[in-house]
Amino acid sequence: MSESLNRLVALLKEHTPVSRPSHHSKPWWTPHLSILRREYHKAARAARKHDSPHMQEVAGSSKAGYFKAIKAAKSKHWSSFLLTATPQSLWTAKRFAYGRAQPRFPSLPGAETPQQMNSVLLEHFFPPKEPFSPPPRLRPNRSAPLLTTDDIAAALSKCSPTSAPGPDGIPYSTWKQVNKINPSILLHILSPLVLLGYHPVSLKSSNGVVLDKPGKPSYESPSSSAKKSTCALLRPALPVRRTLRAHIT
Repeated sequence: MSESLNRLVALLKEHTPVSRPSHHSKPWWTPHLSILRREYHKAARAARKHDSPHMQEVAGSSKAGYFKAIKAAKSKHWSSFLLTATPQSLWTAKRFAYGRAQPRFPSLPGAETPQQMNSVLLEHFFPPKEPFSPPPRLRPNRSAPLLTTDDIAAALSKCSPTSAPGPDGIPYSTWKQVNKINPSILLHILSPLVLLGYHPVSLKSSNGVVLDKPGKPSYESPSSSAKKSTCALLRPALPVRRTLRAHIT
């Protein structure tokens, strides 16, 4: 199972283009604004070169029209966003309205660098344990619920495409496309796990992310409520968990 999944992940990384959105991108920008910007800069250059009252007036008029158009485009985009907002996008609207809080770097006793803090948090939340013994020979459970393509599609539909990717680095949006194009791929990889009742170590890997909790300024110990941690699991693990939960309940 792990070998098949690793091959699939390698193929996806090799053939899937990586999106690198810029924080300078403006969703409200329009081609008309590009034209107005060119005209504004052209008029401004001409005004600096000739320094005549007429050219200064033209540059001022062009500047006023350009920035007025920007304000109107922002207002139109914001109104359109709110009209089509869903319960899932309300937090996005709040972030746009109030801005994103500045990230804080916590201070823990004995941890002054990110590497030291990483070690302190890992030792606190994940203390060393005795190594697990290898699983016995697995035998199929004939009464186990069969995993279907509909189960996987339903589980993926509840997963946000903007969630942070797990150790494989592949987001849910890509896994949804894989399942849409060929539903049998994930079905053949994940079905034996349900049949054998086995959760392999490769699907237990996760990325831990420490997040700020607003209004909690204390960082006196790793267990302080000033921070909360979240884990981004390997993405294919979630359909199995969601499907089994649906069958059990």
